[in-house]
Amino acid sequence: QVQLVESGGGLVQAGGSLRLSCAASGLTFSTYFMAWFRQAPGKEREIVAGVSRSAGSTNYANSVKGRFTISRDNAKNTVYLQMNSLRPEDTAVYYCAANRLFYSTSVGDYDYWGQGIQVTVSS
Repeated sequence: QVQLVESGGGLVQAGGSLRLSCAASGLTFSTYFMAWFRQAPGKEREIVAGVSRSAGSTNYANSVKGRFTISRDNAKNTVYLQMNSLRPEDTAVYYCAANRLFYSTSVGDYDYWGQGIQVTVSS
C-alpha cells in the first residue's frame, strides 16, 4: 500500500519560511518523479515544483521561482519543499504526488497523492 504523508505546514507571516516534507512508503521511491502541487479555495490544483528521480533536474512554477526549492533524499524516501519569502497568495493546501513515468504539470498524470497539508500565510 502506497502512502505519501506530508508534514511541516502551518501558519506563518508574510515574508516567513516553512519547510514541507513528504515521506513515502510502499513504493520504490527512487524510481518516481516527485512533485508538489497546491490548491487554494475556489481554485484548481496547480503544480508548484517537480524533481527528477535522481534530483538532477528540478522545475518550478513561475510564481514560486527564486523563493521555493524542491529537493529529495532517496535514502530517506522523502521529498521536501523549502518555501521562503512567503506571500498571502501562497496560502493553499499543498500536496505531494508521485509519477512513475515522467515529470508532468498535469494532475491527471500522477499515480499517487498525499492527503494534503494546509499552509496559511498572513499579511
